[in-house]
Amino acid sequence: MADLIFTRAGGAFGSRIAPAAFQSWGRALGRTAGAYVGSRIEDALFARTRRIEGPRMAGLHIQSSEEGASIPLIHGRIRISGQVIWAARLRERRETVRSGGGKSGGGTRTTAYRYTLSFAVGLCEGPVARIERAWANGQPFDLADVAHRLHPGTEGQTPDPVIEAVEGADHAPAYRGLAYLVFEDLPLDDFGDVLPQLSFEVVRGPAADGERLETMARGVCLIPGSGEFACATTPVRRVIAAGQETSENVHADPDRANILVSLDQLQADMPRVETVSLVSSWFGDDLRCGVCTIRPGVEIAAKETRPLVWRAGGVERAGARVVSQIDGAPAFGGTPADESIVQAIGDLKARGLRVGLNPFLLMDVPPDNALPDPHGGATQPAFPWRGRITCTPAPGVAGTVDKTAAATAQVAAFFGAETDWGYRRFILHHAHLAVLAGGVDFFLIGSELRGLTIVRDSATHFPAVQALRALAAHVRAILGPSTKITYAADWSEYGGHRPADGSGDVFFHLDPLWADTAIDAIGIDWYPPLTDWRDGDTHADRALATRIHDPAYLAARIEAGEIFDWYYASDADRSAQIRTPITDGAYGKPWIYRAKDVRRFWSEAHHDRPGGVESATPTAWIPQSKPVWFLELGAPAIDKGSNAPNLFIDARSGESAAPPFSDRARDDLIQRRTLEAYLSYWADDARNPDSNVYAGRMFDLDHMCLWAWDARPFPQFPARTDIWSDGASWRLGHWLNGRAGAASLAETVEDICARAGMTDVDVSDLGGVVTGMAVDSPTTARAALAPLQAAYRFDVREHEGRLVFAHGEDAPVAALGPDDLVDADPRIWLARADIAARPVEARVRFIDGAQSYEIGAASARQKDAAGEGVIDLDAPLVMDDGQAAALVENLLSDALAAAETADIAVPPSRLDLEPGDRLDLSALGAGPGAFRIVRIEDEGVRKLSLVRDASGHRLGSAGAAIGAAPARPVASRPQFFFLDLPPLPGREDDDRPLAAVAATPWTGPVRIHAGAARNTAASRAIALAPAEIGELVDALWPGPVGRWDRAGVMRVRMPGVALSSVTDAALFRRRQQLGGP
Repeated sequence: MADLIFTRAGGAFGSRIAPAAFQSWGRALGRTAGAYVGSRIEDALFARTRRIEGPRMAGLHIQSSEEGASIPLIHGRIRISGQVIWAARLRERRETVRSGGGKSGGGTRTTAYRYTLSFAVGLCEGPVARIERAWANGQPFDLADVAHRLHPGTEGQTPDPVIEAVEGADHAPAYRGLAYLVFEDLPLDDFGDVLPQLSFEVVRGPAADGERLETMARGVCLIPGSGEFACATTPVRRVIAAGQETSENVHADPDRANILVSLDQLQADMPRVETVSLVSSWFGDDLRCGVCTIRPGVEIAAKETRPLVWRAGGVERAGARVVSQIDGAPAFGGTPADESIVQAIGDLKARGLRVGLNPFLLMDVPPDNALPDPHGGATQPAFPWRGRITCTPAPGVAGTVDKTAAATAQVAAFFGAETDWGYRRFILHHAHLAVLAGGVDFFLIGSELRGLTIVRDSATHFPAVQALRALAAHVRAILGPSTKITYAADWSEYGGHRPADGSGDVFFHLDPLWADTAIDAIGIDWYPPLTDWRDGDTHADRALATRIHDPAYLAARIEAGEIFDWYYASDADRSAQIRTPITDGAYGKPWIYRAKDVRRFWSEAHHDRPGGVESATPTAWIPQSKPVWFLELGAPAIDKGSNAPNLFIDARSGESAAPPFSDRARDDLIQRRTLEAYLSYWADDARNPDSNVYAGRMFDLDHMCLWAWDARPFPQFPARTDIWSDGASWRLGHWLNGRAGAASLAETVEDICARAGMTDVDVSDLGGVVTGMAVDSPTTARAALAPLQAAYRFDVREHEGRLVFAHGEDAPVAALGPDDLVDADPRIWLARADIAARPVEARVRFIDGAQSYEIGAASARQKDAAGEGVIDLDAPLVMDDGQAAALVENLLSDALAAAETADIAVPPSRLDLEPGDRLDLSALGAGPGAFRIVRIEDEGVRKLSLVRDASGHRLGSAGAAIGAAPARPVASRPQFFFLDLPPLPGREDDDRPLAAVAATPWTGPVRIHAGAARNTAASRAIALAPAEIGELVDALWPGPVGRWDRAGVMRVRMPGVALSSVTDAALFRRRQQLGGP
């Protein structure tokens, strides 16, 4: 009987995730639950109220100091408090302050006592990657303001020096394997002189050491490429008014620039990254190459910053292009200041990273433009792709200048000279920046100029390609022989030009560039379609895999499938999956039409085919002569993103589009699996051949750069949309921040099973991302897995002596008819649970990642249903509102579907049927839809017990939305004003001169020193409150003295100051108080 097998499995499930002393109790519990293991919904039939209770959530934020307390186990990122595991003696400090008095002495002395405490907080089992945020007594608490050290919990960590100093070197524990935080002399003033309740957002990476994105990635592209000081390692502030400033590039750590925090996160989450391609953008303003200018841009025309002042491309702010505005806000960040690029390169090199500089062209063409579209549209699309820059009219458009001398002039105007605002100046300026930064390892002379490189000025000549060759030579002269130089062609551009004009032309138009001695590699931005997946079980690729996330399926499509074996001739053919094979009847070289056949492109000689006739003479390309670099390799985090990795969602851009057949849901998993497929595929030496020309392989994996890592740290980006307008695009976009380092469902389940002594498990079918999960007390493996099982919709069965975890809805559906039953018995026993016994409501409590990890709740109720049955789930999982809503809907639909059951008998020969399999019983009168086997009894015949299978969306493919800490007020540099004014009546003995201090926000008293030199200046006064400061916007008008001036106008700017009107009499009284006439 299957349920007896499951009872044995359940005994293992009952094993405690705890020391061995707990395991006997755990196994007893497991046996009582063993029969349930096979299905997540079976016992929904038998109780009015069902409670699925996993690890506790209530204690996660309550800090204590308890002997023998459990050490929490966490996966992903979550907020926990931990235990105070060590504390020194309270330290007392006395401070005496004198106030009042004057030249005649006197005044008051006040003595205050301040207390500090050094202590350690044990967090969780290590190792952890980092702590992102902290809270004290429930309020955000900035760890940067206090002395602290994080011990990540490695097995080799040494004792903390403070603990050693207090306890002695021989008595200080190292707490190996425990992640803990040591505070050194934490001031207790703000907490009522008691230790506050502290909690922390802890990030713990996957425990597995196997191949995964984080361990395979060797290079990334560092974006955003825009943002005036986004690349600056120096904190930069914008001056709003006297004593009022705001930060330009510090939003995570109050003392460090965003890029430094982000790079720390990169090296923690993707520790094997060795190469960073730094993106730096200027702005083009027209798709017509002959009139397009390329200039550095700023966000606003007037801005005062310190200590860095924006300057780029030889111009200061006043001479720069101001980027377009959308709803009153800049559509882009400005061009990174030159000095910030130099700083970023320096920091990357100091980290031991290989650095490339990627000058990047953004097209600032606003939505309301009236520019003629060279491709034949009425106007140019909003914020288009640079690959659409071309001659006007474009090739293939009526009246095109393609293949005429006019094309030469237009292309020449685009590249321009080093002194005008053309492409040449853009690239050469960045080359000089690289030299100023002490050099870079590689340099790009451009990327994805697809619409430009195909322009011809005769039947066989491509002027833009020749211009790129000349540019490469010029860059080589600037950078010298040690820097590698290339061009990053679009995936649809690198391999040749095959115009769809019926001519039969085939030109390897970039070969003169690839063969040029100034070029070191074939650079490609790689985004071809990898899959052709649709919903349902009837599409063509369903025969290859049960789900799109299958690693083997994805790997098998890298050198197969669309634009390799076949293509779609039209959108209608795509919808109907009518695939046209890629062939070459004339010469037997179909690889020249296969955009995904990089192997043959690299290894074969190239022959142009003007008019469809192959030239006897090969091009300048020498087979295997240079390595291939994927300078961008990316995938969006969107449903079916691998169908079209080049597409993205951005409401502002005319290029915004979802992949074919996508439902536009977030899917972090398909992004991860797509990148992992490429990285593992080409890392296989059997697939990545050695060159016969140079010492190396076809693909240089050190220069395979994933798109993209953002210099803005997570979660501040994308959560802080008040600062960055593109934050909303992160959710479905190509960003790796906030996704790399996440725990996978398979690794989490495998880890939980291993802790219970179950090592022979198969989790290969599980797909999902666990944003955060905590197990904070001894529990059974089954209890720990129960919330995961409900949320991620997977089942467990025993197969050939091992536990197999699988998503039931991915399993194929096999049909059973009358002939498949014992004695061809056509009868099927159907049963439906009594309506009153069916649950009508599902409720879940979860950890809300968007709300500082507070406990959230969601519920779903069957409309107009009678009854009182409720399903309750306590899920110690980090989710957001949308995921929790989907979960309760799934819980309810699973339970309602399970109210319909079936019992049938099949011959003993049907040993292929196992619990968890899905069957179509419509031929037996059961109606449409699948049933799932939940129990098999072998009694001569095989008796199958089944329940109706519910459809639903599992949690697994996307991470939860994570909030960010609230904006930290920027402590502005106080503005001092010394006032040489007469004393007020009766105050003649007051000190002089007077001083006023302005600062917003006011962070406390400001002590004023005066003296002949800085090192001898003495304390003279303390400003206890800020002065209200204004400044004249315009010069004062000339006017009368001693009487009202009702004609003049005085314009004053006084930010944050509330003004009020007074009567003439009140004004005169105030003048008299000031000693006026």
